[in-house]
Amino acid sequence: MAGLNSGDLAPDFTLPRDGGGTISLSALRGRPVVLFFYPKDDTKSCTLEAISFTELASDFAAAGVELIGLSPDSVKRHDRFAKKYDLAVALAADEEKTVVNAYGLWVEKSLYGRKYMGVERTTFLIAADGRIARVWEKVKVNGHADEVLQAAKAL
Repeated sequence: MAGLNSGDLAPDFTLPRDGGGTISLSALRGRPVVLFFYPKDDTKSCTLEAISFTELASDFAAAGVELIGLSPDSVKRHDRFAKKYDLAVALAADEEKTVVNAYGLWVEKSLYGRKYMGVERTTFLIAADGRIARVWEKVKVNGHADEVLQAAKAL
């Protein structure tokens, strides 16, 4: 599937989340949402990214922006991850990779010449009307949360 672009309607989802219950994109309509896809809980870059968004969580909240991290990890893994690092972002569990596929982010990757399938680290800024305002592909973690916050404030 081709990737999504600015102006596209963000695919809706309802997924289980850390701490119990579910999180649904359509339930957040009317507010901007930062949806960041990451490969795996408790790995170096994924942890740094989640901590970076957590450090700015109050700034996002003050701007009226919801934060959701999404990976194929289980709710149980998300709970451990959130507790271990005191994360302040909702973590959606997409074990079936339905949402990852809907967003076109289940891709072939390569590490030391070995090819495998995985999540492409990507962030979507979704406007209050449910349309994608901006996409950050192949995210480099350093400074990323700050850049996303500035773009969210500019909506």
